[in-house]
Amino acid sequence: MIIKKNFVIWFNQLTIKDVPRVGGKNASLGEMYQKLVPQGVNIPNGFAVTAQGYFHLLNKTGARRQIKKILSDLNTHDLKNLMERGHKVRQLILSLEFPKDLEKQIIAAYYKLENQYGINIDVAVRSSATAEDLPDASFAGQQETFLNIRGSQNVLDACRRCMASLFTNRAISYRADKNFDHFKVGLSVGVQLMVRSDKACSGVMFTIDTESGFRGALLINGSWGLGENVVQGKVNPDEFYVFKETLSQGYKPIINRKLGSKKIKMIYDAKAANRQPVKDVRTTVAEQQKYVLTDKEILQLAEWGVLIEKHYQRPMDIEWAKDGKTKKLFILQARPETVHAAKNLSVLEEYKLAKRGTVIVQGPSVGNKIANGVANIIKSPKAIERFVAGQILVTDMTDPDWEPIMKIAAGIITNKGGRTCHAAIVSRELGIPCIVGTVEATKKIKPGQKVTISCAEGETGYVYDGLLPFEVKKTNVRQIKRPKTKIMMNIGQPDIAFASSFIPNDGVGLAREEFIIANQIKIHPLALLHFDKLKDKRAKKQIAKLTVGYKNKGQYFVDKLAEGIGQLASAFYPKDVIFRLSDFKSNEYANLIGGTEFEPIESNPMIGWRGASRYYAPQYQEAFMLECQGFKKARDVFGLKNVKMMVPFCRTVEEGRKVIKVINQAGLKQGEDGLEIYVMCEIPSNVILAEKFAEIFDGFSIGSNDLTQLVLGVDRDSSLVANVYDERDEAVKKMLAQVIKIAKKAKRKIGICGQAPSDFPDLAKFLVSQGIDSMSLNPDTIVKTTLEVLEQEKKLRRKQ
Repeated sequence: MIIKKNFVIWFNQLTIKDVPRVGGKNASLGEMYQKLVPQGVNIPNGFAVTAQGYFHLLNKTGARRQIKKILSDLNTHDLKNLMERGHKVRQLILSLEFPKDLEKQIIAAYYKLENQYGINIDVAVRSSATAEDLPDASFAGQQETFLNIRGSQNVLDACRRCMASLFTNRAISYRADKNFDHFKVGLSVGVQLMVRSDKACSGVMFTIDTESGFRGALLINGSWGLGENVVQGKVNPDEFYVFKETLSQGYKPIINRKLGSKKIKMIYDAKAANRQPVKDVRTTVAEQQKYVLTDKEILQLAEWGVLIEKHYQRPMDIEWAKDGKTKKLFILQARPETVHAAKNLSVLEEYKLAKRGTVIVQGPSVGNKIANGVANIIKSPKAIERFVAGQILVTDMTDPDWEPIMKIAAGIITNKGGRTCHAAIVSRELGIPCIVGTVEATKKIKPGQKVTISCAEGETGYVYDGLLPFEVKKTNVRQIKRPKTKIMMNIGQPDIAFASSFIPNDGVGLAREEFIIANQIKIHPLALLHFDKLKDKRAKKQIAKLTVGYKNKGQYFVDKLAEGIGQLASAFYPKDVIFRLSDFKSNEYANLIGGTEFEPIESNPMIGWRGASRYYAPQYQEAFMLECQGFKKARDVFGLKNVKMMVPFCRTVEEGRKVIKVINQAGLKQGEDGLEIYVMCEIPSNVILAEKFAEIFDGFSIGSNDLTQLVLGVDRDSSLVANVYDERDEAVKKMLAQVIKIAKKAKRKIGICGQAPSDFPDLAKFLVSQGIDSMSLNPDTIVKTTLEVLEQEKKLRRKQ
């Protein structure tokens, strides 16, 4: 009796337990098709050719024995040796004829898929290795994918090519490095209905921040056309961050979005031979200037991402696509995220440059490390023999063929790609710094040039000329106890917020709004509101470029401010994040695009028209209302109720009342939904009339820089009197002690957000002894000051 072997299994018959039979990719697809389609997740149907089918091919044809012979003297560290043996094995497999029983089952399954979706349907044929996508080893991209395959014979050919791709050079090398036996890893092939994203868009989604490992945010990348260009890094895609916590509460927290250039897209090529009938074409200017997804679609994908992550109980790497015909979104595959999930989060690693140098190029940073070395510009994987371990790889973009040299590189720089491209994914896994999407790295960096690659300065990575010195500081954060005095953080740049959230903290005591306005918005709010009347043609042109897609220019300010607030507040949610309202001086406002037409020239801007006095002034109030709308969006649309507001440079109690009135008129009601409004204590009047300020504000935050200069009558920017300026002066300390005492009596929160406690440990001890509630410090000084505060609190307890 002959027992028929089943070499084909449909997705609805597979679960994640079937990895040994169909590999991680197909097992995951089956798992999701069974468990998540009923929950509303759209997944195209298909089937898997099992790994047993692959082994059947090797055994029936005698290829297994021949492959072992070819690989008998394999040396993966000898690139020529690796390339020769890989080529021989692939050619051998491509020459094999499928056994009839295997061939019949594949053809029958394709016909069955035609019965469901239509005659001569186009399918994606994907490789799924049985050892891929394991928690400790990501084989993503090691094998091939073939798109827009039609007809049973072409499907057979694509399956054969998938099986041959188990022995690409990078896959052989990868298995050798991970100590996987070449003959214990099988190759399953997934055959899945194509989603017509060639007529729409596609991309990838991570349910974790790919740079910092922050688990509260979900990252979506997308570009026009088929998704291979995003994965391979051929395009700089659109980027969206969604905050998962408040998404699950019913809010719409798209906390950050960046428009990618998206200069090409992959579409079907009807004229091509059917081995891979797709091609790249240039996108139109309109496509480049438009986001690929609507807000509704972003949130739909995010909800699915959360469902998938919840099902698998771990961060996930997901591919998605939109069908241009049906306008529906689909999930194509999902695998475990393997880099940050395996990290030891108890040890905080901080990389810091000793000094900055001349910037050659810059682009999105991957990771948070720094490396330096000799740049080696390689434009084709055929030239990888020229690469020496420890060099910096500079190239247009990478794909899996580059992995043998990527794993010996000190760092990677590419012209193209976004944070989810191949170069980014592999460099994260290897733990090396990488800067993608620099556009001109291969032109501006010279072969053999000594460079430093820094990914430790936020979301923008910099390539510096020369070998710059840097240090690495490691701290075991789990060994640090929390003091009674809250240790909060001063932070301005939203792009470092996720990474900074891992530093032990009690929230953000000073979020500097000026950074968001200067770096992300860049435009004076009044120039946006009065765009049509602007006289400065150059400024008008710059504004038009930055606000593409915005008919209402003021809404651009609201949206970008809300996103900056959102990214910062979500990083520390649900801890308090106290935002100081815009505190530019008039000369600094004038430096914003279009600002000179709206700003006065003041002889002493430091004590001029700044802070509270602006917000209620008739000539500026409409601009301040935009600011308030940004806060309202962050709190009401994103659901970030941990956002608090703080009024700077409030000279009189009456000014405070006027500002609170304007804030209330904007729909932000003090006391509602936990909204607290603080005042900066940085003017002697704030201390002298602290009891009255306490009647209208929820708390104080001492700005020791301004308070010191105004108590001592010293211009803190003047080097001529710098010797007089000292936050530890007796007069300043008396002011500090006095306002802390009054705040405590009035039962109002009081903290300090100046850098003085970090710079002067004795001042930190003094503030603790006075009973201050919190200190807000720059991220790099938090650990040091926390230890000093703990010691001081211990001494005070002993004295008591």
